[in-house]
Amino acid sequence: MFSTFGLMVFSVFLMLILTEHLVQSMDVYRVDCSTLRMGQYLCPDPDNLDFIDPATQQPKGCTKENKAKVLCKAADGIICLESNTTAFKKEIPCKWTNGYSFETALLLSVFLGMFGADRFYLGYPAIGLLKFCTLGFMFLGQLIDVILIATQVVGPADGSSYVIPYYGVGISIVKSDNFTYRLPQSDW
Repeated sequence: MFSTFGLMVFSVFLMLILTEHLVQSMDVYRVDCSTLRMGQYLCPDPDNLDFIDPATQQPKGCTKENKAKVLCKAADGIICLESNTTAFKKEIPCKWTNGYSFETALLLSVFLGMFGADRFYLGYPAIGLLKFCTLGFMFLGQLIDVILIATQVVGPADGSSYVIPYYGVGISIVKSDNFTYRLPQSDW
């Protein structure tokens, strides 16, 4: 009698453990986190607060291709195959900067633009020398450069973006190329 009762308790205990294990394994999905869709992850990880470079106000590790890898976090119940945790790395867009300050360029253009200091600073020595010799194209070139630098049409010669303070004006120029197209519109 005792052995039958003990066997019954043991089998119920074993069933409870197996059921709990099955329920836990059903709640966790193991996937390749590079295929996750928006809403299935948080990027960058909100627990990682030091991913912004304080000198450039861009994500750390931003490359010339305007991409940076940051640590992201998968939603609850998702485990990444590559790290066996909820954390994974993902590329996000950023603006590569090479140390040229927007404020410095604009101030040089306003106050010393007639001598070409703004163009020398941004890496355009030929135009800077021409502005120096002609007193900023008789001040007309200086006015045009103030407008072009303020609207961020003219940037550093190396193709980088300006270093702009965090709450400063950052302009994103939208361009059309062979990969953009018009969606058909209905006539009504």
